[in-house]
Amino acid sequence: MNFRLKELRKQRKISQIKLSIDLNMNQNTLSRYENGAREADYRTLVMFADYFNVSLDYLFGRTDKPEINF
Repeated sequence: MNFRLKELRKQRKISQIKLSIDLNMNQNTLSRYENGAREADYRTLVMFADYFNVSLDYLFGRTDKPEINF
């Protein structure tokens, strides 16, 4: 799975360490998610989308519009 996690983190100038602390997650696990070595479960994906205030479709690259549509 290749998603925009690393791109979002870098756009907002957030280090892996800060993000891992904010989300109470191991930094090595976060690195594996960003590099595609590990797949995030649904709960973790929702946590990333909520943190960056983007839709899951944007996170997955299915749309270029980050807005969440209700």
